[in-house]
Amino acid sequence: MTTNDFLQVAIYLAILLLLVKPIGIYMALVFAETPNRVQRAGRHVENVLYRLSGIRAEEQMGWRRYAIAMLIFNMAGLVVVYVLQRFQQWLPLNPQHFGAVTPDSAINTAISFVSNTNWQGYAGESTMSYLTQMLGLAVQNFLSAATGIAVLVAVVRGFVRRSTDGIGNFWVDMTRSTLYILVPFSLVIALLLASQGVVQNFRSYVDVPLVEHTTAVETVKDAAGNIVKDAAGKDVTKATTVTTQTLPMGPAASQIAIKQLGTNGGGFFNANSAHPYENPTPFSNFIEMLAIFLIPAGLCFTFGSMVGDRRQGWAILATMLLIFVPLALGAVAAEQAGNPALHGLAVDQQASTLQAGGNMEGKETRFGIAASGLFTAITTAASCGAVNNMHDSLTPLGGLVPMWLMQLGEVIFGGVGSGLYGMLAFAVVAVFIAGLMVGRTPEYLGKKIEAHEMKMASLAVLVPCALVVICTAIAVATPAGVAGVANPGAHGFSEMLYAVTSASNNNGSAFGGLSANTPFWNVLLGVCMYFSHFLLAIAMLAMAGSLAAKRHVPPSAGTLPTHTPLFITLLACVVIVVGALTFLPALALGPIAEFLMSAH
Repeated sequence: MTTNDFLQVAIYLAILLLLVKPIGIYMALVFAETPNRVQRAGRHVENVLYRLSGIRAEEQMGWRRYAIAMLIFNMAGLVVVYVLQRFQQWLPLNPQHFGAVTPDSAINTAISFVSNTNWQGYAGESTMSYLTQMLGLAVQNFLSAATGIAVLVAVVRGFVRRSTDGIGNFWVDMTRSTLYILVPFSLVIALLLASQGVVQNFRSYVDVPLVEHTTAVETVKDAAGNIVKDAAGKDVTKATTVTTQTLPMGPAASQIAIKQLGTNGGGFFNANSAHPYENPTPFSNFIEMLAIFLIPAGLCFTFGSMVGDRRQGWAILATMLLIFVPLALGAVAAEQAGNPALHGLAVDQQASTLQAGGNMEGKETRFGIAASGLFTAITTAASCGAVNNMHDSLTPLGGLVPMWLMQLGEVIFGGVGSGLYGMLAFAVVAVFIAGLMVGRTPEYLGKKIEAHEMKMASLAVLVPCALVVICTAIAVATPAGVAGVANPGAHGFSEMLYAVTSASNNNGSAFGGLSANTPFWNVLLGVCMYFSHFLLAIAMLAMAGSLAAKRHVPPSAGTLPTHTPLFITLLACVVIVVGALTFLPALALGPIAEFLMSAH
């Protein structure tokens, strides 16, 4: 790695850490039990929304009512997104006159955006109308992110409250997450992105003349869509001179802002944040990277403030950084080292036998390797899935890093809200293991961790793991699954493993070599996205309800401190060991095997 690589990573982390406390304090005020200046600032708007919706803001919900409200609300969102796609050809704001999205793709996309995964099997600029992008996808970016924050706040209340069955009001938590956090933050980010050249308009696509004309050769098809053959049985082709290029337009900046802040990741255009209209400059690239981690990192401090011990929040954040930083540096180093298959050849080399420019395949020259590798690690540590380079073109070890970050359960920052409550599930497992070691009932934040809590935490930890392993096996054993793979051997297996890992951990990024917009893949990945997201949330709400009903246990001489370097190390080890035991065999068949073959 170069000095520039280290500097880019260090500057990013330094600015992020400077923002953690003020952002965390602000979000803690948003969800405080007693009214404060932040809540009073938007009280009138909030109260109007409650009256219009018939919400009794003072009413407390048990975990079951909270979970049912969450499921019903998100199911309604799923239906709206599906219907918009199926009927967009008859709806306004469709200047390109796009037709209806196919049923399997529409249901996959609806589940994807509702579950905060934002997996995209389609090309946005050739599939979705402006209305579908705004009213369906962008709105759901807000609501799915707000759902994650709301569930997290309910889980934290489970640790804070004593001898009660109420963990909050889902509708109030959703309203405050959207009104006080996501909307104002998105407005600032959208304006910053628009200032850098990210498009924001409702114009039709623009045809511009090419400076240099080119020739495209395409096969001739008959009226039925079949390829025409000549007398020798060969495909008939025709050459067409291309004189213009079509430039896509649309309200992109507003969607890009929330796609990053809400760790959604769904691109307005097919190339996502590698597209110059979504991410035109190095500064916009930095803003997008910062936006991805901003809320997940700030929520760690919010967690510490809400439980009355800020050291607990810093400990969780330190655990995340302890795992993230080495993997981010590893991703950059792997790409800077270049393609191992070219080592030893007299091709683009330095005296050290490494590629002089590193592995630039699939990367934008305006970003370079360091910013691309860092973006790759950030977007897969958080459950964002936005990409500023093509992950399918990463080196074998460079591709292993994002895959591994997702397979750790998307708890290294993770999605807004969902990443932290996933990490709290691991924390419960960690204190349980520590309790077994010393022979006493484990405690976390003043609550005893007993059989019910362990069952729910285990369910939250293991459901994504099980979905990845089982559904990858189904894809490999099914002809329809293998048919979508563009590359043979270990890399082809990596493409399938990455896709299922991404869907089952609600990330949404992909190895681009897999053609996944087919009925088989749309259904399989839709199942993964839905169950991994909502089963995990329900399990954590059930645990919160159980914890809230318990009394507070004062710390004693046998209580394990959960803010010390010892616990940080233990928690990091638990996260890594669970991921290693589950996925090391699969990784050995994919990126590790590919690295060993390309290196020799």
